Amino acid sequence: MLGGKDTAATLAVSDLQQARNFYENTLGLEPLQEDMGSVLYKSGRSVLLVYPSEYAGTNKATAATWATGDDFEAIVQELKSKGVSFEHYDDLPDTTREGDVHVIGELRGVWFKDPDGNILSLVNMTM
Repeated sequence: MLGGKDTAATLAVSDLQQARNFYENTLGLEPLQEDMGSVLYKSGRSVLLVYPSEYAGTNKATAATWATGDDFEAIVQELKSKGVSFEHYDDLPDTTREGDVHVIGELRGVWFKDPDGNILSLVNMTM
């Protein structure tokens, strides 16, 4: 039923202007549409909706993941140069860490937070 349909990540934020600065200037996303106090960003073939909510930052799990393919290392370095700090999870099964990068076999990934604490990640996969 939904297997052939696109999906979108939806992230609650407490301060839309602060979130816009992060998503546009730090992550390099461009607004696709602004409507009713929210911003829709295009990211590859998908979209990311950022909207104000009193529940911003309450999710304790990964909210959005970018599959960066061969650009993984370069993107990690660029985010570091922009002041992004990466999360370290020492309790992931069958995982080692090389600096900030978690390694699970061929899979390499990092996690970081937006200004509201929404957990975002990058992986070296392609979709």
